[in-house]
Amino acid sequence: MRTFGLIGFPLSHTFSPSYFAEKFKRERIQNTVYTAYPLQNIADLPALLLKESSLEGFNVTIPYKEKIIPLLDEIHGEAKETGAVNTVRVIRSSNGIRLAGYNTDVFGFRQSLKPFLESRHQPALILGTGGASKSVQYVLKQLGISYKCVSRSSMPGCLSYESLAPETIRMCKLIIHCTPAGMYPNVNEEPPLPENWSDAVGSDHFLYDLIYNPPETLFLKRGREKKALTMNGLSMLQQQAEETWRIFSENYPIR
Repeated sequence: MRTFGLIGFPLSHTFSPSYFAEKFKRERIQNTVYTAYPLQNIADLPALLLKESSLEGFNVTIPYKEKIIPLLDEIHGEAKETGAVNTVRVIRSSNGIRLAGYNTDVFGFRQSLKPFLESRHQPALILGTGGASKSVQYVLKQLGISYKCVSRSSMPGCLSYESLAPETIRMCKLIIHCTPAGMYPNVNEEPPLPENWSDAVGSDHFLYDLIYNPPETLFLKRGREKKALTMNGLSMLQQQAEETWRIFSENYPIR
Protein backbone atom coordinates (compact mmCIF):
# COMPACT_ATOMS: atom_id res chain seq x y z
CA MET A 1 0.00 0.00 0.00
CA ARG A 2 1.35 3.43 -0.99
CA THR A 3 0.69 5.99 1.74
CA PHE A 4 0.62 9.77 1.59
CA GLY A 5 -0.72 12.26 4.05
CA LEU A 6 -1.01 15.64 5.70
CA ILE A 7 0.58 16.95 8.88
CA GLY A 8 -0.52 19.97 10.89
CA PHE A 9 -2.57 20.84 13.94
CA PRO A 10 -5.47 20.90 14.21
CA LEU A 11 -6.72 19.10 11.11
CA SER A 12 -10.47 19.08 11.71
CA HIS A 13 -10.89 21.66 8.92
CA THR A 14 -9.15 19.78 6.13
CA PHE A 15 -10.72 18.46 2.93
CA SER A 16 -7.43 17.00 1.65
CA PRO A 17 -8.04 13.31 2.54
CA SER A 18 -11.48 13.34 0.89
CA TYR A 19 -10.09 15.21 -2.13
CA PHE A 20 -7.40 12.61 -2.69
CA ALA A 21 -9.75 9.70 -1.96
CA GLU A 22 -12.06 10.97 -4.72
CA LYS A 23 -9.10 11.52 -7.04
CA PHE A 24 -7.76 8.00 -6.48
CA LYS A 25 -11.20 6.52 -7.15
CA ARG A 26 -11.85 8.67 -10.22
CA GLU A 27 -8.46 8.00 -11.78
CA ARG A 28 -8.39 4.35 -10.69
CA ILE A 29 -5.23 4.80 -8.68
CA GLN A 30 -5.13 1.60 -6.68
CA ASN A 31 -3.44 0.56 -3.42
CA THR A 32 -2.93 4.20 -2.45
CA VAL A 33 -4.24 6.12 0.56
CA TYR A 34 -3.98 9.68 1.83
CA THR A 35 -4.29 10.16 5.60
CA ALA A 36 -4.43 13.09 8.01
CA TYR A 37 -1.77 12.98 10.74
CA PRO A 38 -2.47 15.63 13.39
CA LEU A 39 0.82 16.44 15.13
CA GLN A 40 0.68 18.57 18.24
CA ASN A 41 4.41 19.20 17.91
CA ILE A 42 6.62 19.15 14.82
CA ALA A 43 9.21 17.29 16.93
CA ASP A 44 6.89 14.26 16.70
CA LEU A 45 7.55 13.92 12.95
CA PRO A 46 10.55 11.52 13.13
CA ALA A 47 8.53 9.08 15.25
CA LEU A 48 5.66 9.27 12.76
CA LEU A 49 8.00 8.47 9.87
CA LEU A 50 9.29 5.39 11.68
CA LYS A 51 5.80 4.24 12.61
CA GLU A 52 4.31 4.81 9.15
CA SER A 53 6.93 2.88 7.17
CA SER A 54 4.96 3.09 3.91
CA LEU A 55 4.63 6.89 4.01
CA GLU A 56 6.15 8.23 0.76
CA GLY A 57 5.22 11.88 1.04
CA PHE A 58 3.06 14.37 2.87
CA ASN A 59 1.66 17.86 2.75
CA VAL A 60 2.27 20.40 5.50
CA THR A 61 -0.29 22.88 6.78
CA ILE A 62 -0.69 25.31 9.68
CA PRO A 63 1.38 25.80 11.80
CA TYR A 64 4.38 23.93 10.37
CA LYS A 65 5.12 25.36 6.90
CA GLU A 66 8.15 27.20 8.27
CA LYS A 67 8.88 25.09 11.36
CA ILE A 68 9.50 21.96 9.27
CA ILE A 69 12.42 23.45 7.37
CA PRO A 70 15.14 22.57 9.95
CA LEU A 71 14.04 18.92 9.72
CA LEU A 72 14.54 18.73 5.94
CA ASP A 73 17.60 17.36 4.18
CA GLU A 74 16.83 19.12 0.89
CA ILE A 75 14.72 22.11 -0.06
CA HIS A 76 13.97 22.96 -3.67
CA GLY A 77 12.65 25.57 -6.07
CA GLU A 78 10.03 27.93 -4.77
CA ALA A 79 10.21 26.45 -1.28
CA LYS A 80 13.76 27.71 -1.04
CA GLU A 81 12.81 31.12 -2.44
CA THR A 82 9.78 31.63 -0.20
CA GLY A 83 11.05 30.01 2.99
CA ALA A 84 7.84 27.98 3.24
CA VAL A 85 7.25 24.27 2.59
CA ASN A 86 3.91 22.54 2.10
CA THR A 87 4.99 19.34 0.30
CA VAL A 88 7.60 16.80 1.41
CA ARG A 89 8.90 13.70 -0.32
CA VAL A 90 10.08 10.90 1.97
CA ILE A 91 13.10 9.21 0.43
CA ARG A 92 13.86 5.90 2.13
CA SER A 93 17.03 3.89 1.58
CA SER A 94 19.38 1.58 3.41
CA ASN A 95 21.11 4.72 4.70
CA GLY A 96 17.95 5.98 6.42
CA ILE A 97 15.31 8.58 5.63
CA ARG A 98 15.81 11.82 3.76
CA LEU A 99 13.19 14.54 3.46
CA ALA A 100 12.90 16.82 0.42
CA GLY A 101 10.75 19.95 0.69
CA TYR A 102 8.78 21.73 -2.03
CA ASN A 103 6.20 24.50 -2.26
CA THR A 104 3.03 23.92 -4.30
CA ASP A 105 1.09 26.73 -2.60
CA VAL A 106 2.75 29.18 -5.00
CA PHE A 107 1.43 27.24 -7.99
CA GLY A 108 -2.01 26.81 -6.45
CA PHE A 109 -2.44 30.46 -5.49
CA ARG A 110 -1.18 31.80 -8.81
CA GLN A 111 -3.39 29.48 -10.88
CA SER A 112 -6.50 30.24 -8.83
CA LEU A 113 -5.97 34.01 -8.71
CA LYS A 114 -5.02 34.90 -12.29
CA PRO A 115 -8.35 34.17 -14.07
CA PHE A 116 -10.15 36.66 -11.81
CA LEU A 117 -7.47 39.32 -11.48
CA GLU A 118 -8.10 42.63 -13.22
CA SER A 119 -5.84 45.63 -13.67
CA ARG A 120 -7.78 47.59 -11.03
CA HIS A 121 -7.06 44.97 -8.35
CA GLN A 122 -3.96 46.63 -6.93
CA PRO A 123 -2.15 47.45 -4.76
CA ALA A 124 -2.67 44.52 -2.41
CA LEU A 125 -3.06 44.15 1.34
CA ILE A 126 -1.91 40.81 2.78
CA LEU A 127 -3.34 39.87 6.17
CA GLY A 128 -0.79 37.68 7.96
CA THR A 129 2.93 37.03 7.72
CA GLY A 130 3.26 33.22 8.12
CA GLY A 131 4.16 30.51 5.63
CA ALA A 132 1.05 30.94 3.46
CA SER A 133 1.62 34.69 3.36
CA LYS A 134 5.15 34.14 2.05
CA SER A 135 3.79 32.17 -0.90
CA VAL A 136 1.26 34.91 -1.62
CA GLN A 137 3.96 37.59 -1.46
CA TYR A 138 6.09 35.60 -3.89
CA VAL A 139 3.26 35.37 -6.43
CA LEU A 140 2.38 39.05 -6.18
CA LYS A 141 6.02 39.96 -6.81
CA GLN A 142 5.97 37.73 -9.90
CA LEU A 143 2.81 39.48 -11.13
CA GLY A 144 4.24 42.93 -10.50
CA ILE A 145 1.63 43.82 -7.86
CA SER A 146 2.83 45.99 -4.97
CA TYR A 147 1.58 45.06 -1.52
CA LYS A 148 1.60 45.80 2.17
CA CYS A 149 1.55 43.12 4.89
CA VAL A 150 -0.46 43.38 8.09
CA SER A 151 0.62 41.67 11.31
CA ARG A 152 -0.77 41.36 14.84
CA SER A 153 2.52 42.64 16.22
CA SER A 154 4.76 45.44 15.06
CA MET A 155 7.28 44.17 12.48
CA PRO A 156 9.72 45.97 10.19
CA GLY A 157 8.08 46.73 6.86
CA CYS A 158 4.61 45.65 8.09
CA LEU A 159 1.53 47.47 9.22
CA SER A 160 -0.17 46.44 12.45
CA TYR A 161 -3.90 45.82 12.57
CA GLU A 162 -4.17 48.62 15.12
CA SER A 163 -2.52 51.12 12.77
CA LEU A 164 -4.53 50.09 9.71
CA ALA A 165 -6.43 53.13 8.46
CA PRO A 166 -9.67 53.02 6.45
CA GLU A 167 -7.90 54.91 3.67
CA THR A 168 -5.40 52.07 3.30
CA ILE A 169 -8.21 49.53 2.98
CA ARG A 170 -9.98 51.80 0.50
CA MET A 171 -6.81 52.14 -1.59
CA CYS A 172 -5.80 48.44 -1.58
CA LYS A 173 -8.20 46.83 -4.04
CA LEU A 174 -6.89 43.29 -3.50
CA ILE A 175 -7.09 42.05 0.10
CA ILE A 176 -5.79 38.54 0.80
CA HIS A 177 -6.39 36.80 4.13
CA CYS A 178 -3.63 34.33 5.03
CA THR A 179 -4.33 33.46 8.68
CA PRO A 180 -6.50 30.70 10.24
CA ALA A 181 -8.95 33.22 11.76
CA GLY A 182 -12.43 32.03 10.82
CA MET A 183 -11.41 28.50 9.83
CA TYR A 184 -13.67 25.64 10.90
CA PRO A 185 -14.59 25.02 13.68
CA ASN A 186 -13.93 28.62 14.75
CA VAL A 187 -16.26 30.05 12.14
CA ASN A 188 -17.21 33.12 14.19
CA GLU A 189 -13.65 34.44 14.25
CA GLU A 190 -12.33 37.19 11.98
CA PRO A 191 -8.95 38.79 11.38
CA PRO A 192 -8.58 41.64 13.91
CA LEU A 193 -9.30 44.41 11.44
CA PRO A 194 -10.55 47.80 12.70
CA GLU A 195 -14.25 48.06 13.52
CA ASN A 196 -16.38 48.80 10.45
CA TRP A 197 -13.42 48.08 8.17
CA SER A 198 -15.74 46.85 5.45
CA ASP A 199 -17.19 50.37 5.08
CA ALA A 200 -14.01 51.12 3.12
CA VAL A 201 -14.64 48.19 0.73
CA GLY A 202 -16.54 48.60 -2.53
CA SER A 203 -17.34 46.92 -5.82
CA ASP A 204 -13.81 47.53 -7.15
CA HIS A 205 -12.32 45.34 -4.40
CA PHE A 206 -11.31 41.69 -4.66
CA LEU A 207 -11.24 39.82 -1.32
CA TYR A 208 -9.47 36.45 -1.35
CA ASP A 209 -9.46 34.16 1.70
CA LEU A 210 -7.09 31.17 1.68
CA ILE A 211 -9.56 29.39 4.00
CA TYR A 212 -11.90 26.98 2.19
CA ASN A 213 -13.79 25.55 5.17
CA PRO A 214 -16.26 27.17 5.69
CA PRO A 215 -16.88 28.15 2.05
CA GLU A 216 -17.64 31.71 3.13
CA THR A 217 -15.87 33.16 6.14
CA LEU A 218 -17.11 36.26 7.93
CA PHE A 219 -14.27 38.13 6.18
CA LEU A 220 -15.67 37.16 2.77
CA LYS A 221 -19.26 37.71 3.84
CA ARG A 222 -18.53 41.30 4.77
CA GLY A 223 -16.84 41.83 1.40
CA ARG A 224 -19.76 40.29 -0.51
CA GLU A 225 -22.20 42.53 1.33
CA LYS A 226 -20.21 45.52 -0.01
CA LYS A 227 -20.43 44.15 -3.59
CA ALA A 228 -16.75 43.16 -3.69
CA LEU A 229 -15.57 40.16 -5.72
CA THR A 230 -14.86 37.37 -3.21
CA MET A 231 -13.09 34.04 -3.47
CA ASN A 232 -12.22 31.29 -0.99
CA GLY A 233 -9.22 28.95 -1.03
CA LEU A 234 -10.87 25.84 -2.50
CA SER A 235 -9.50 26.35 -6.01
CA MET A 236 -6.04 26.97 -4.54
CA LEU A 237 -6.32 23.71 -2.59
CA GLN A 238 -7.30 21.81 -5.74
CA GLN A 239 -4.53 23.33 -7.85
CA GLN A 240 -1.81 22.77 -5.26
CA ALA A 241 -3.04 19.21 -4.63
CA GLU A 242 -2.66 18.35 -8.31
CA GLU A 243 0.84 19.80 -8.35
CA THR A 244 1.63 17.88 -5.17
CA TRP A 245 0.50 14.64 -6.78
CA ARG A 246 2.71 15.35 -9.79
CA ILE A 247 5.68 15.59 -7.44
CA PHE A 248 4.73 12.41 -5.61
CA SER A 249 3.70 10.25 -8.55
CA GLU A 250 6.46 11.25 -10.96
CA ASN A 251 9.19 10.91 -8.35
CA TYR A 252 9.92 14.55 -9.03
CA PRO A 253 13.62 15.12 -9.78
CA ILE A 254 15.88 17.02 -7.45
CA ARG A 255 16.27 20.64 -8.54
